[in-house]
Amino acid sequence: MGQNLFFFLTNKKQTSFLYDNLSLRDGMWLMREHGYTCVPVVSPDGEYKGAVTEGDFLYYLTDHPDTDLDNVFIRQILRPDFIQAVPFNVSMGQLLATSLEQNFVPVVDDRNIFIGIVTRKNILAYLMHDKDVKDRIIELSMRIANLGGFYSDRLSGTGESIHGSGC
Repeated sequence: MGQNLFFFLTNKKQTSFLYDNLSLRDGMWLMREHGYTCVPVVSPDGEYKGAVTEGDFLYYLTDHPDTDLDNVFIRQILRPDFIQAVPFNVSMGQLLATSLEQNFVPVVDDRNIFIGIVTRKNILAYLMHDKDVKDRIIELSMRIANLGGFYSDRLSGTGESIHGSGC
């Protein structure tokens, strides 16, 4: 995989994000309008602050039922260290590892300014169109399936395969 991060990047102009100074009402409306369940959050000067999910809004409102949606701001409901950004010069290995944990990976410059996201979908689409990678994935999948049968036979103690059990 000889690509760099910019090959997979969806730039900021093509990415939905919220400003941290938006009210909860405005933030919820925008998320609903765009249909996303999780979006990056940036400060008005472009600094990456984190990400917010539909659940963050829900939990805040559940914990604070008398909330005035116009006087609480997105920056107040952000979870520390949720959806970590990576620098633009991150290694491909680290980008892939991070994408395993997050549906999207925010990318920042050396001043922590948000420049876009890399989605897991973009990475997987690339991998599935690369014939060598695709062949290797198929080969590994078959090996894993065969090992699963081997180990499940031994673990069940019955000598019978449990492949059809839905596990």
